[in-house]
Amino acid sequence: MALVLSEDQQLLKDSAKSFCEQIAPVSLLRKLRDSKDEQGYDQAVWAQMIELGWAGMAVPESYGGFEFGYGGLGVVLEESGRTLLSSPLISTVLIGATAILELGNETQKQQLLPQIVAGELLTALALDEHTTHRPSRVATTATKVEGGYSLSGSKTFVLDGHIANKLITVARTSGETDSEQGLSVFLVDAAAEGVSIQRTIMVDSRNSSNVQFSDVQVPSEALLGDFDGAFESLSKVLDIARIGVAAEMLGSMQAVFESILVYLKQREQFGVLIGSFQGLQHRAAEMYSEIELCKSAVRAALSALDDPEKSSQEIAVIASMAKAKLSEVFFLVSNEGIQMHGGIGMTDEFDVGFYIKRARVAQQFLGDAAFHRDRYASLNGF
Repeated sequence: MALVLSEDQQLLKDSAKSFCEQIAPVSLLRKLRDSKDEQGYDQAVWAQMIELGWAGMAVPESYGGFEFGYGGLGVVLEESGRTLLSSPLISTVLIGATAILELGNETQKQQLLPQIVAGELLTALALDEHTTHRPSRVATTATKVEGGYSLSGSKTFVLDGHIANKLITVARTSGETDSEQGLSVFLVDAAAEGVSIQRTIMVDSRNSSNVQFSDVQVPSEALLGDFDGAFESLSKVLDIARIGVAAEMLGSMQAVFESILVYLKQREQFGVLIGSFQGLQHRAAEMYSEIELCKSAVRAALSALDDPEKSSQEIAVIASMAKAKLSEVFFLVSNEGIQMHGGIGMTDEFDVGFYIKRARVAQQFLGDAAFHRDRYASLNGF
């Protein structure tokens, strides 16, 4: 299992870092927030990302992609996390394309994946229905009707829901509300009659929505994956997404740590640099050690995704390990970022405040540390 980047991955990382720093710095997120941009992302920047091939990073060449694997997509996500780049990269590329690859039939793949690679299709995953992540807790129903299905229910925290063309919607076709059995996935047109999408302004300035389905009619071809038995494939999609989100979190925490080091070398107190204070040095050393562990966790997880010999069970274990660890360390580093900058860290003048807000949302997205510690233990038979 490779814990270091290949030469090609390093070149991609350097290119992505340059792009994010020059074209999409944190000031871009600040601008989107202050202007209350309706889209929530810069469409010109997204167009440049499409030209760079980022949307097709993990998509096979047979569907118009570049087949660089999740290792390639992971380094792009890491660099985008450094500048808190707001784009459909996670909702459409990481989650949407993966869901179509894992659950879709050949016709759906041939039709939809090239559209994602070309930037012509935006997707959003409509899964959670409560304040906490629990993939099997689905009350939204899909009943068979003539020519297709009828969906009714509601979804919360739908990332990029208000800009999506299609909603990848998880619905219950049989079984109890909390059962892993009886779940199906459908591709729903966001503009379909009966779909109501309400954008929610998140604390981290990332797009999210609440979605209501009221007797929404979809054709039989809208079924994505097995009818009544989609949970296993859906779980793999979620694990891939968790690893990708962990990669983005890694980039964000590194950016915070680097800003801390700069501040420690500049700020004077009592006539000396605060970086000379032993107590602060110890705290910085702890952060450095934890971030290095996070790097290993993310590299191992991304490598596992590109290893055809890895089973879904093994990927699930490493995904929960990575998400739990990254959630805990991002919490630590973002807190320290505010603390070590003192009172000015809480002001809007400094970018460090954006990272603590992103940390709090990212920690909850697709399961927090407690959820994944419990899942890790269960997967290992404890």
